[in-house]
Amino acid sequence: MTPLRILILEAQVPFVHGGAEILVRELAAALTARGHHAQIVAVPFTDSPKDEILAGADAWRLLDVTKAAGGDVDLVIATKFPTYFARHPRKVLWLVHQHRAAYELAGTRFSDFAHTPRDVALRKRLIDTDTRMLRECVGHFTIARTVSERMLKYNAIASEALYNPPKLAQRLHDGPYGDYVLTVTRLEHVKRVDLAIDTFAKTSASMRLLIAGDGSIRHELAEYIERRGLRDRVMLLGRVEDDALIELYAGCRAVLFAPYQEDYGYVTLEAFLSRKPVITANDSGGTLEFVVDGVNGYVCEPTPDALAAAANRLAKDAALAAELGARGHGVAAHITWDNVVDQLTANPQGPRRSTSVTIQ
Repeated sequence: MTPLRILILEAQVPFVHGGAEILVRELAAALTARGHHAQIVAVPFTDSPKDEILAGADAWRLLDVTKAAGGDVDLVIATKFPTYFARHPRKVLWLVHQHRAAYELAGTRFSDFAHTPRDVALRKRLIDTDTRMLRECVGHFTIARTVSERMLKYNAIASEALYNPPKLAQRLHDGPYGDYVLTVTRLEHVKRVDLAIDTFAKTSASMRLLIAGDGSIRHELAEYIERRGLRDRVMLLGRVEDDALIELYAGCRAVLFAPYQEDYGYVTLEAFLSRKPVITANDSGGTLEFVVDGVNGYVCEPTPDALAAAANRLAKDAALAAELGARGHGVAAHITWDNVVDQLTANPQGPRRSTSVTIQ
């Protein structure tokens, strides 16, 4: 294929660096490795206060990325809301997520959208506008079936899931099945780290919980661990550098990852590539696309008792942890960037679409 000039569109929340930011940079590297000319276009975005959300979308709609540096841009790849509002006749969607607070999180403790006339009207306008912008795309892909199912439910748009490997895929390795369970996540309410902490109030005293990651509720979680009397068994490690994280995966007994409706979850694949089983919940979204209960981990009710029962089972039997982890490795090992790049660049000369500015 002739090398393409490709722009990857990123909505950058200042001071936040997580899976979406890693994905964009890994995609740029994968496209470049295949000979394409790939650049990231990032625009700051904030979702607070929520009345300003559509103003942020308006800013993206004003961007015409058809040309750059005196030449045509052959293809743009939109990732999460509201990058797909940008104007280009050959815009391909690889959706990380939409504005989740207005979608499946609405009405839960993880959303600031309440059942008030103002919020209901804003949510309807946002979803209706989203649907029009998404339909402009000439290709519809997502990072996981969970995300595809949301878009089909709320926007009536079908899409294909394209899985990509985690950044550390080539470096992860196995190791001893030690005396701790590992959680790797941003410290935000939707990740349900409090559920993991509560679980370890009920697990075998021989096992510890190590939590790698940082986020807006770190101080709140530290106080919660103290109140629960778990300081000796549950440790917040903060943000961990890659080399140290690899060794944490290698030495754990299992990985506990039970967020609420995760989009994809690199943690699951990172655990499997380290030959570690994953304990997750039956409402954790993307993890369920890989974890099979009793085969390569455990899928539990999202309660401390249920998660603790799974952790205790593995605490008693390192050989069982190794067996489940080996099966998980077989699931994760075949996921590569090649399929993602092939699909996203398959039809850069596809149909041209109108790119009018208005989003009213």
